[in-house]
Amino acid sequence: MKVLIRGGHLVDPKNDIDGRYDVLIDGPVIKEVSRNIRKVDGSTKVIDASKRIVAPGLIDVHSHLREPGFEYKETIRTGTMAAARGGFATVVCMANTNPVNDSRSVTEFIIDKARAEGICRVLPCGAVTKGLKSEELSEIGEMFEAGIVAISDDGRSVRSAGLLRKALEYAKLFKLPVISHCEDDALSGGYVHEGLASLLNGLEGIPAIAEELIVGRDIAVARYVDAPLHLTHISTAGSVEIIERAKRAFKKITCDTCPHYFTLTDESTLTYDTNAKVNPPLRSKEDVKAIKEGLRKGTIDIIATDHAPHESTSKDVEFDLATFGISGFETAFALSLGLFHEGVLDMKNLLAKMTANPARLLGLTSGVITEGAPADIIVFDPDMEWPVDRNSFASKGKNTPFHGMTLRGRNLFTMVDGKIVYNELG
Repeated sequence: MKVLIRGGHLVDPKNDIDGRYDVLIDGPVIKEVSRNIRKVDGSTKVIDASKRIVAPGLIDVHSHLREPGFEYKETIRTGTMAAARGGFATVVCMANTNPVNDSRSVTEFIIDKARAEGICRVLPCGAVTKGLKSEELSEIGEMFEAGIVAISDDGRSVRSAGLLRKALEYAKLFKLPVISHCEDDALSGGYVHEGLASLLNGLEGIPAIAEELIVGRDIAVARYVDAPLHLTHISTAGSVEIIERAKRAFKKITCDTCPHYFTLTDESTLTYDTNAKVNPPLRSKEDVKAIKEGLRKGTIDIIATDHAPHESTSKDVEFDLATFGISGFETAFALSLGLFHEGVLDMKNLLAKMTANPARLLGLTSGVITEGAPADIIVFDPDMEWPVDRNSFASKGKNTPFHGMTLRGRNLFTMVDGKIVYNELG
């Protein structure tokens, strides 16, 4: 099927395009990008994108789809439905499933399931170590052959620097990024950020240094091996400072943060709302300011969701017993557009952190609107206001601290490989 997206304001960071263009899609690829496409036949579906922004489909480098093993929290189908609503054409799913994605068979299961039931593109991330136990390396080569695009023990750090070194050396052979969860277990036994809020609410704190120590260690190991390293869900001012300094001398460091780390502070935990319990925890106002500055300066390359859906029984308990995580696919883009409305980032730089930069990290041909590229496209209204209603989420996970808030900016249309998977435009 041919589709013409007509009259939209196209913003494509990779091609440095920012203006009114028409986009013609033929099957799974983009056929033409031009200012005025008129020669289309009657079978072409026309999408009116006037007064809207057209952009490459978003790419999320960090999410949890829970399948296999935790289908009561999320499935590949429900997770990708939520992702498509949020504007994501591609999502990378972390390895902390049951069984853990540490072998060819689990990788193949995820890929086959996504092919059969996925609404958007799913790229599996393999585990660094077997069972995420930091004892021995996973079957990295076999998982690579099966289709993983990165390795990570997300949910915990690789405890041994020596084992991390081996993982970086193996990953370098396969040109796979290593995605590092930075958390020192000996310092991170609490539930909220260690600071004034933890003092007031009486909950055990997780200090910023628990993250910052591992950020420094993992960068040092990567520099020694001369291997790329991606640091995920960065949340503290100290981490931003360490990364900024390291990048001056070593260009193979990249990092991401998530919308809740530049939108909320640890004050959200003062009401004991377990939907605000996330790992790493929501940090101080000073940390939020530093995260925004890191995004503005380019120290932070990517915005990821860390979509972590949970069933209600994991959250409707005392704060110390509740599970960490926020269901993020359906609010992440609108929250990120807040950076544009605040003047932290212009639209091109904001979209780069959710399209071109993730594509570069993963070695993808998507994240761009150009002739011959995969037809992954979104159409959104940056000014449309809408109330967050968790009960309307496509995700099984209703665990959001943004329920009841009014957000500004909404995705209205998502296309993946030329297929319209979400459409509010008519």
